[in-house]
Formats: sequence, structure tokens, C-alpha cells
Amino acid sequence: MKNASNMTTKELATYIDQSVLKPEFTQDEIRRYIQEGIDFGCKTVCINPSSIPIAKELCKGTETKICVVCDFPFGVSSTKSKVLQAEECCLSGDIYELDIVANYGWIRSGLWSDVEKDIKAVCEICHKYKTSVKVIFETDALTIEEIQKATEVSISAGADFVKTSTGFFTGSESKGATVEVIQAMMDTSKGRIKIKGSGGIRTQEHFFTLIDMGIDRMGIGYKSTPIVLGLSH
Repeated sequence: MKNASNMTTKELATYIDQSVLKPEFTQDEIRRYIQEGIDFGCKTVCINPSSIPIAKELCKGTETKICVVCDFPFGVSSTKSKVLQAEECCLSGDIYELDIVANYGWIRSGLWSDVEKDIKAVCEICHKYKTSVKVIFETDALTIEEIQKATEVSISAGADFVKTSTGFFTGSESKGATVEVIQAMMDTSKGRIKIKGSGGIRTQEHFFTLIDMGIDRMGIGYKSTPIVLGLSH
């Protein structure tokens, strides 16, 4: 495996899900930032469900795939509601991955059986459509021990990735994908599930550090993509 510093821009871009998630975006802004993600060669563009038609139009015939968020950014809908939303997204076609927010109030309450059932129900419906599932933990609201346990639960539930941060947490300082949190996920997972870092990845140094640690994917804000790729001066 190459060190990040020896990778081409194209290779680096395959680590990126470019986030186009701000609720205030106009349709023109959504189009602009999805197209930029495609032009950069990002693995996916990460969008809200209402942006699926635009993403399908723009991503068609490109190497950039569609990742849609579900029950975002709080993850506190009923399991049935999450499943219905996930299936509606998958039925639209061309959904490569779905990022679901774990109910982190349940995690903090130690309701591990409920957390697992919630995640498993979404995984089962998405896998029926061959859509991979990333489980988002709002890691800034959790302890390292809770993150480790949540990782184990996500593995048991059949998820494909665990992920740090929605990028919309307001309860305290938002640090996102710190080295400590990513390492805790890696130490727990031991290769049994993929890992996505999201939140706070705004410098090329941080981006390269996580790649060299062995991370699988990163959620990068539309403003930061050219910076981490070394295309912004």
C-alpha cells in the first residue's frame, strides 16, 4: 500500500465522499457542488434524499457514485421510519451507499439491543438492493468506550462501514475524525468492517495521516476537497 504522499490526485480522490448536505443549498448550488465532486474524481457525492434526481442526472456515465444520507443528522426516527426512508432511496436506483445515523441517545443509554436492531433493519433492506450501509456515530457526543461498543454492534448488525460524525453536531465542540477516534474504531474492528472518517478533515496533513493509518473512506466538505487534494493555493 502506497503512502498518501506518493499517491496521484486520482488515487487520493477515491477516498473521498464529497459532502453536499447543507439544507440551505439552492438547486443551483447542489448542482455545482455535485459536479465539482465528479470533476475531482471523488468516489461518491454524499447527498440528501431530495437531491437524488440531480445526482442521478449528473453522475450518470461517470466514475463518481451516489451516497445518500438517511434519518440525517439526528438518527432519532423510529426504526420503521428509517427502513421506509432507506427503501425509498434504494428504489430510486443507482444508490451505491447509504449513510444512516445511529441513535446516539440510545447508545449513551446503553440500549445496545435496540441500537443493533435499528441498524440491522436498515442493513437488511439496503442489502436487498445491493446498497452498502455506513453507520454514523456522532462521536463527539460519545466516549471512546461507547464508540468501541457501537462499532461491535454495527458489525453484528451487518453494516459495511462505521463512520464518525454528521458534521452537524451542536451539543459541544465538534472534532469529528480525530486520530484517537479512528484508531479506536480500527483497534475494535480489526478489519471486520470498513471505516469512514468524517468531520474536521480540512487539511492535507490530516487527510494523509488518516490514509496512512489505513482508513477506507472520508467525508470531505465541498470547500475542503480541493485543499486536501492539493489543488487549492
